[in-house]
Formats: sequence, C-alpha cells, structure tokens
Amino acid sequence: GNQNLQYLLVPSRLEAALLVLDTDRDGHIDEDEWQEAIESALAAKLEARAAARAVQAKAAQKEIEEFTDSFLTAAARCFDLIDKDGGGSLSKDEIVKACASDKEVIHFLSNCGEDNLQFLLHPPRLKK
Repeated sequence: GNQNLQYLLVPSRLEAALLVLDTDRDGHIDEDEWQEAIESALAAKLEARAAARAVQAKAAQKEIEEFTDSFLTAAARCFDLIDKDGGGSLSKDEIVKACASDKEVIHFLSNCGEDNLQFLLHPPRLKK
C-alpha cells in the first residue's frame, strides 16, 4: 500500500495530521481544507521531483563531460599513433598502415561511432 497512508494508521499520527488539516479547528476537514492540503502535498511532490531531475541532469552533464574528454583524448592519441613520422599531418600510407595493423588505432576507429572514420578500417578502399 501507500507508505503515506500506512503512516496514518497509527492513531497518534492520524490525530496530528488531522490537527494540521483542520485549519479552522472545527473538528472536521472541509473541502477547502482538503484542497489546500492536496495542493500543498502536490507542490512538495513536484518540488522533490524537480530536485531529483536537477541531480540527474548534473550527473548526466558530468558523464557527458567525462566521455567527451576521454573521446577527444583517444582521438588525439589515435592521430599521434597514425602520424608515424611526427609531421603533424597524416599521409595516405600512414593511414593505411595504421588502420591495417595498429590495434589501438583499429580499436578507436571501431568504437568511435563516426562513419567517416570507420571507413578508414577498410584499407583496400583507400588504395583506389
């Protein structure tokens, strides 16, 4: 069952709740008092949900930043691995050789998700 309703099954807790709800102290909960309590409860629930979403968004942003950093680091490492002569640019021969034999380059290109880079994994296509 509902945890909040089960909480009220204890007589002292029910009495305390009714005292809070019965704002005019007439011993009854009228429709306006009920509506006020419902609106207050809804506002609290929505606030809690918004706070939870904010925490999730912050965690997601952190994960995106960490992934981005890792991906860009791997991409730079891949470039360096392919650039065997250290010239700062990639020749067709360097690309073909690295994509055919360098396991780290092959791993990065296989998992990067970029179709144009994954195309490099087929060295025979590059020799045309």
